[in-house]
Amino acid sequence: MTPLRPILRSLLSSTVVGGLVVLPFVLLAAGLRSAPADDAAGTKPPAPAAPAPVAHGWLAWRGPDQNGASTETGLPDECTLAGPNLRWSYELAGRGAPVLANGKLYVLGYRGDGPDLQELLVCLDAKTGKLLWEHGSSDFLSDTVYNRYAIGAPTVDAETANVYYLTAPGLFHCRTADGKLLWRHSLMEEFGRITFPNGRIGSPVVDGDLVMVHAVTSNWGKEGPARDRLYAFEKRTGELVWSTTPGTAPLDNSFATPVVGWWRGRRVLYVGTGCGHMAAIDARTGVPLWRFPFTKGGVNASALLYKDDTLIAIHGKENVDTSESGRMAAIRIPAEVKKTTPDEPMVLDRSSELWRNSLSSFSSSPVLVGDRVYVTVETGSLLCVDAGSGRTLWEHKLGPEQIHASPLAADGKLYVPINEGTFFVLRPGEKGTEVLSTERLPGNCLGSPTVWNGRIYVHTTEKLFCFGLPGDRPEPAAAGPVSPAAAAAAPGPLAFLLPVPADLVLKPGEKAALRLLGVDANGARVPLPAGAVPQWRKFVPATAKVRSEMNAEFDAEGRLSAAPDARLSAGSWEATIGEVKGTMRGRVLPRPPFREEFESYPLAVKHEQETGVMFAYPPLPWIGARFKWEIRERDGSRVLAKTLDNDLFQRSFTFLGPSDLSNYTVEADVMSDGTRRTMSVVGVINQRYVVALIGNAQELEVNSNYDRLKVAVPFAWKASAWYRLKARVDVAADGSGVVRGKAWPRGEPEPAAWTLEVPHKRAHASGSPGLFGFSPQNRVRVYVDNVSVTANE
Repeated sequence: MTPLRPILRSLLSSTVVGGLVVLPFVLLAAGLRSAPADDAAGTKPPAPAAPAPVAHGWLAWRGPDQNGASTETGLPDECTLAGPNLRWSYELAGRGAPVLANGKLYVLGYRGDGPDLQELLVCLDAKTGKLLWEHGSSDFLSDTVYNRYAIGAPTVDAETANVYYLTAPGLFHCRTADGKLLWRHSLMEEFGRITFPNGRIGSPVVDGDLVMVHAVTSNWGKEGPARDRLYAFEKRTGELVWSTTPGTAPLDNSFATPVVGWWRGRRVLYVGTGCGHMAAIDARTGVPLWRFPFTKGGVNASALLYKDDTLIAIHGKENVDTSESGRMAAIRIPAEVKKTTPDEPMVLDRSSELWRNSLSSFSSSPVLVGDRVYVTVETGSLLCVDAGSGRTLWEHKLGPEQIHASPLAADGKLYVPINEGTFFVLRPGEKGTEVLSTERLPGNCLGSPTVWNGRIYVHTTEKLFCFGLPGDRPEPAAAGPVSPAAAAAAPGPLAFLLPVPADLVLKPGEKAALRLLGVDANGARVPLPAGAVPQWRKFVPATAKVRSEMNAEFDAEGRLSAAPDARLSAGSWEATIGEVKGTMRGRVLPRPPFREEFESYPLAVKHEQETGVMFAYPPLPWIGARFKWEIRERDGSRVLAKTLDNDLFQRSFTFLGPSDLSNYTVEADVMSDGTRRTMSVVGVINQRYVVALIGNAQELEVNSNYDRLKVAVPFAWKASAWYRLKARVDVAADGSGVVRGKAWPRGEPEPAAWTLEVPHKRAHASGSPGLFGFSPQNRVRVYVDNVSVTANE
């Protein structure tokens, strides 16, 4: 969570997520309002009109009620390949769910193999299956294996019809309905998003003016520790509005989609986390409200809101209070939030459980129809559970196992894909279910079905299928307003400020302006005082381990400005209007050429695990450096040393500059401890490629993702000896490129020829320079020194 806004200490003992700052100074008035708190007078002013939707359809994979259920009727009882209801199929590998808006279907998929595999957002005509457009991107630096791509879904904004989606390495896109790119963030390079071999990416959530994503990140500064976090961006501009850390150290990643609801005047997100909690977060500000310890693993299934005061959730990992795995539970949403410290959410105990049972589902999400919960568990059975008591009413075996796919409820039926590829149509009753249709589809089914306008869509690892009754039907009527304005209450007084964007990067010589949002105690937007001019000061949080200031100033026009000679730096700022405050943070990242020798860092921190060892923290502005690297003394110099005390950080990607850099060369001195038989891996990152020395294999390697692009040549190198490593990427006008690397003993002349040259048909056009270290099982340390980044000649 970014720095605290002190004003919140008097507001419900909450903390608000601040951020990193920058951009033209504008005071924003009004905006989204909160749902009503209890009205002492018994009345409330007329609610403002919410904007009419531009897009209507099945806009998010869980549907308009966020529970996997639809009110549509007239849907097919039979969904078979040889039957009359197959409308069309489209060849595209995928593992997620499509969404629909205004007659267009949007779906994630992938095509190709090896280094040329592309993750795709595909837009089809929903009626005919005809391709309208598609956009692809290559994987880079992710841990994704076995083609585990497209495990998620796009989301369409009802107000703008814009489409939001993520890719495996964390590219977060916003496109128009016609496919035009409006903005994009590289969550890995900008926020330190950590990837996992399972490839799960999940689905963004749009609520009001915000679009939110869920990820485990290791960022910079206070967000340096790896934690499960949520990030909220302004949906039109892509500016970061808030980030939040609702839990503790992650045990796994989580791609659970947050559920949004109203609670006592607040718009609240409910989400399962990688640290095994169910968490509640203020959706407008990122303030963490409460968390409920649920499991010793990640929570990946999305939860259900039941009767506004109950959250029904399920997991498939070990329980926190028993050695058994798996649990479904109903959690009572607390009537009020009482915090013991302002920095942490309230922790609920078992008394908040209304009921529990022993069902186990790792990532298949339950569906709610009235008072009945339908869920497919990991052993391949479909169960019907009473939502009020948690009692299992019946169970029906469908297949050998279930992984990600969730049921869809519509027209009194359940449409259920099973992992092996079998697609069922079922009619559930009070004592069991009738099987209406069974079909073995080609490929595996890992995505959930979608319904709209009389059609059922289901995606496998080979094709996307559309089923529906013969004949056309009119498009269903548009849903109601984009935001439930009828529930909005009158806003309260101004309580704190949200600077936007909350995280900023400036290069030397750049200026950026800033918007301030006024927010009341419930997170609703409120006007700022007329004519108010904020006062800015550099702000160092009391808990900061590195007391640092951003090498920039606000100019007379209210813009944050970095001088042409501004140095690498990072820090927070505090804005004040009257007694109301808000904080943000920002970084200055130099353009090439730049160099880091680490000699200016005093070794003043006592090591907690190694007696007598003194170290310094790595450069604060670097993404993903904290807790992965330390500055230590070695061979008479101060060098960067890989840490060995956290299994999550055995592999370390650290980014030194902006993600839009290109056409540069990275060099560094590198070394591994160990013996002839046991060494680690150390390298540099150039434009999303790793060029590394592989210790045990005695190789020089270029890779971007091990399953996509990995080329190595023999290179003999010794433990405890320094080598100079150099990497360069050249991209041609046609998009192809060549990755070049060389290594030689430090102190010897640089060889004229490159040791390794690797062509890539679809080369990465840009990317942050960085460092890479891998210490398997945290046994052998690696070191880096004398890092330089220069523009290509």
